[in-house]
Amino acid sequence: MTPDAMVEDITHLLEVWVAGWAGCRGYETRSEGRFPAVLRADANRDWVYFAHDPSNAEFAELVSKAAESSTRIITVFTKDAARYSFLAQEHGLNITSASQTMMFVDMETQDSEDPWLADDDLRAETSQTGGVHHAVVRSGDEVAASGRVYVVGKTAVFDRIVTEPGFQRRGLGSFIMKALAAQAFEHDVENGLLLASLDGQKLYSHLGWKTVCHVMMISASDEGADLSVA
Repeated sequence: MTPDAMVEDITHLLEVWVAGWAGCRGYETRSEGRFPAVLRADANRDWVYFAHDPSNAEFAELVSKAAESSTRIITVFTKDAARYSFLAQEHGLNITSASQTMMFVDMETQDSEDPWLADDDLRAETSQTGGVHHAVVRSGDEVAASGRVYVVGKTAVFDRIVTEPGFQRRGLGSFIMKALAAQAFEHDVENGLLLASLDGQKLYSHLGWKTVCHVMMISASDEGADLSVA
């Protein structure tokens, strides 16, 4: 399948991303009908349900599942954010995050070589644990930037790309992405996937990533942190 064709198959991309995201974090997964669900044991300690453009009936069914606990979250991947904002309101739920996007890249466009860290005050470390590749930049004992990647089939799923506030605007986000890509190329990868926060979207676009769709987090609670970093 060509990269352009893959971008149009959001249901498949969602399934791959969930597998990679859960793999990165060691989360338990299951299915609710045709939709994947993930138990976030380290965060809200409850289930997150994922759906690409659910029908009204499917959305109502997901709402009934989420209603069993106030900390459960429905996460909808869609190009029609207005529709699901209306459905959430109709069911008395809150949009806790609507700024994230799913992004995709053809890995042939990415550098396969380990990047070079120009700042002598910083050092880079890479490692692998249980199939998860990690990249960290440190200043002394302090973490300046970090991220991870997990390969599902031929797709590298990037997660938790974070540059700490005191080290931003020094190119460390790009460095982490390149360091992780170099590790991902140890596998036979063809594509990359991630969820991007509003700030992250600028970085990833600069690196050649393309937006696939909006990502909306919906729950009975008023609280909710972006899945891309939390």
